[in-house]
Amino acid sequence: MRRTVPSLLLLLTALSPGFRAAPSSRTVRVLTYNVHHGEGMDGVFDLTRLAEVMKSAHPDLVALQEVDQSTARAHGVNQIAEYARLTEMQARFGKAMDYDGGGYGVAVLSRWPFLSAENTPLPSSLDREPRTALTVRVAAGDGGPIIQFTSTHLDQGRDEQNRLMQVTSLNQLDPDDSPAILAGDMNARLDTDVMKTLETHWTNAFAGQLLPTAPDGRPRVRGDYVLFHPADTWRVLESTILDERVASDHRPVLVVLEYEEGR
Repeated sequence: MRRTVPSLLLLLTALSPGFRAAPSSRTVRVLTYNVHHGEGMDGVFDLTRLAEVMKSAHPDLVALQEVDQSTARAHGVNQIAEYARLTEMQARFGKAMDYDGGGYGVAVLSRWPFLSAENTPLPSSLDREPRTALTVRVAAGDGGPIIQFTSTHLDQGRDEQNRLMQVTSLNQLDPDDSPAILAGDMNARLDTDVMKTLETHWTNAFAGQLLPTAPDGRPRVRGDYVLFHPADTWRVLESTILDERVASDHRPVLVVLEYEEGR
C-alpha cells in the first residue's frame, strides 16, 4: 500500500487560507551597448567584431544605440539584419530620424521571440536631434514572465531640458507595474536632475556607482545604464562593464537580473 499522507498534507496546506506558493524565479541577462553606427575607435566599420562582443556576454536582451540602417555612412548595410544574423537573435529597429539616405536610431536584440514592438518618439526641441524609445515585449522562456524591454538614447546637449522631458516620458512607459527593464545611453551623470527624475520610477541596477564606459580607460561617464521596475520583484545578481575598448566609442554594460514572481 502506497503512503499518501505527505501528498495529502501538501494539498491541504496549499488549499489553506494564507498559503503563499514559493516565488518562481527567472534570470535575465541584459546588455546595453552604444555601437557608434558600427565604427570602432580604429575607424573601421566591423559589425562582426561588435556582434562577437555582444555574444561574449551571452545576453538574453540587448539594447543598442546609434544604429545606422542602410545609410551611406555605413556603406548601405542593413545593420540590424546583420546583427540579427551574426548573433542569431531576434531583432527590431526603432528609427529616430532619417539620415544619410537611410535611418538612424536604436534597436533591440532578443533571445526570445517578440510579442510586440512599439517605437515611441521622445519629446524634444525642434532644433535638437530627434530621439526615440523602442519598447518590446517578450516572454522570458517557457512559463516565464512577460517582460517589457526598452532601448533608448537621450539628447546629449548641455541644456538638460530636453533630457528632462524625455525621462518624464520614459517614466510613463510602464503604467501597470508589469516587469520592465529600461536600458540605454542616457547622456547623464548620476547626480543630475535627469537621473534623479528617472529614478523616481526606475531602479538603477548599478545602485549609485559611476560607470566609466569611455573606451580609453579615463574615468569619463558615458551615461550607459540598465534600470528596472518594479523594484521589489527584481534582484541584481551581477553588474559589470565589459573590457572592450576598440569596437565602439562606448564600452558595453552587462547586468544580470533575477525576477521573482510572487516576491
